[in-house]
Parts: sequence; structure tokens; C-alpha cells
Amino acid sequence: QVQLVESGGGLVQPGGSLRLSCTASGRFSSSHMGWFRQPPGKEREFVARIAWNGDIAYYPDSVKGRFTISRDNAKNTVYLQMNSLKPEDTAVYYCAAQRPGYSGYYYSSRAYDYWGQGTQVTVSS
Repeated sequence: QVQLVESGGGLVQPGGSLRLSCTASGRFSSSHMGWFRQPPGKEREFVARIAWNGDIAYYPDSVKGRFTISRDNAKNTVYLQMNSLKPEDTAVYYCAAQRPGYSGYYYSSRAYDYWGQGTQVTVSS
């Protein structure tokens, strides 16, 4: 069993920054971890993914250069630093743990078997 708890969401003005945290209990240090988001009225979408050892990270074009995923395995925590935020970044943000041994697309929600409850990020003036 893995429990994931996100924190750090809130209201921020366009151009501002936020750092999300996701703290895990259970399987973590051996898991690739991802962040997804679900904008209002839209489907959940991939935001970032980091390898178990932090060596490799992936981002979609929509956030590349603005968002950075990182992790601290000693603290069982994965982070999402979000800079230059835009109104279209408004969404509920979720962290997720990738299924062990999964060989499909890392950007698909099917790749992940445990999810946090989500944290709201609102970008508005």
C-alpha cells in the first residue's frame, strides 16, 4: 500500500510561483513518480514524471521550462516547482506512483496505481 498526500496549492497571480509537495508512505524510493492535473471541465493530463533515483525527468511542452519535478528519497517526498504560472495552469494537481515494472507510456494515467487526493492550484489576478 502507498499513501500519497499533496500540499502547497493555493491562489497565485499570473507570473507567480508555487511549489507543490507530495509525501508518501509505503513504497516510494523504488517508484517512478508523476504529477498530473485536471483543469475544470477537462480530462486529467500529464505534467511531469521523475525516475526513482531522480536522474531522468519528463515534461509535456505545455510546462517545459516552467515546471521542475524533483524528489528527496530520504524524506519520501516529490516536489513540483511551478514558475511563470499562467491562468491555464489552473487545475487540481495530483501526484501518483508508477506501477512497478510498467512498460507502457509514462504519460498515461494507466501507468500509475496510487494517487493522492489532489491539491487545488488557481492562477488568477
